[in-house]
Amino acid sequence: MKKTKMVIKGSIAALLVFVTACSSGENVDKVTIKEPGETITVIDNAGKEVGDPNVSVEKVEPYEKVEMTDWLDEETVIVSKENTSLDKMKLAELSDSYPRSLYLYNINTKQYKLLKEQDNVFLGGAALSSDKKHLLYHEFDLGDPVYYVLNLETLQSFGIIGNNIGGAASAKWTDEETVIGAAYSGGAYTASTGGSIAPIADLSEEALFIVEKMKDTVYYNTNSDESLMALNLATKEKTKFKFDHVYKVVPSPDGNQMLVMQTNGSKSVMILCDADGGNSKTIAEGTELGGVSWSPDQRMIAYSEKDDANGITVKGIYVYDMLTGKSTQLAVDVENAVTSWSPSGKALAYTEWNGSQYNSKIVHLKYSLQK
Repeated sequence: MKKTKMVIKGSIAALLVFVTACSSGENVDKVTIKEPGETITVIDNAGKEVGDPNVSVEKVEPYEKVEMTDWLDEETVIVSKENTSLDKMKLAELSDSYPRSLYLYNINTKQYKLLKEQDNVFLGGAALSSDKKHLLYHEFDLGDPVYYVLNLETLQSFGIIGNNIGGAASAKWTDEETVIGAAYSGGAYTASTGGSIAPIADLSEEALFIVEKMKDTVYYNTNSDESLMALNLATKEKTKFKFDHVYKVVPSPDGNQMLVMQTNGSKSVMILCDADGGNSKTIAEGTELGGVSWSPDQRMIAYSEKDDANGITVKGIYVYDMLTGKSTQLAVDVENAVTSWSPSGKALAYTEWNGSQYNSKIVHLKYSLQK
């Protein structure tokens, strides 16, 4: 057991956790915690014993035929579900289904509030901007999705389409006002919440697969070269990282670290590293990895994992604790899932596609220090 000295100030739920060991490659000797306007060191190798942080499940709430993708606040989630007030889909292949619309759902009152509906189309994949004023979502039927930005005050939306980009092949928030993604015309684009859409001039490569942005750097790779690249928008310098066969990059909330997902033959690995690719560490490995999301305080990383061991397939939802460097399984027999954290990090929603419908669950978590 490690001898430590602890200093705690303010609300623990509001703290943003950075583990010095994760960026230095050393043992966990110091933890730096940030609140607005101040930085506090809470562990520094002297004093009384403190137990390892522990994660446990308090309760699980199931929701059938609902896709949960983001949280407006601790009580309200963004959901997509069938809208039976509309006519069924017109395409013969989908004629047994109703259009899917976007709603706000209050987990306490169990009430839905309609955000966006549209005839003969499925709406889903919704993600809030950091200021919670806009919603990025896609509409689809049997073809490629089309991405839209919805103003939550006016409930007016615009499509990320146009001759200059040929449409958005992918779309992610980079800050409260900007979306970035790969363009069908090649290269990458940015779109503002005001409706301005433009290509990124220094990324005119062939069709891009990954496009993510942290601070002044855009991370990307192409369909023909799966190596991870980076473009510094200030200096225009391009860098090739040591990571190849990359299929996903997930920036940390503070923009100082990232998760890099690689596939290597029959295995997938999730690597935690600094923004420059340094201090890399494998934190998960399996035949399939996905559903990755950071908790808002940056302490936890949620993910789905499927693996084969001794002829047995094991699959489920896990959380990796940055304080302990350990993973805890939260759910079993889950695959093809996406995850999203409540603002406090005390609840995790995950949605699973079973091949015919979406089903979701909310896992309420408890963190403690066990002595």
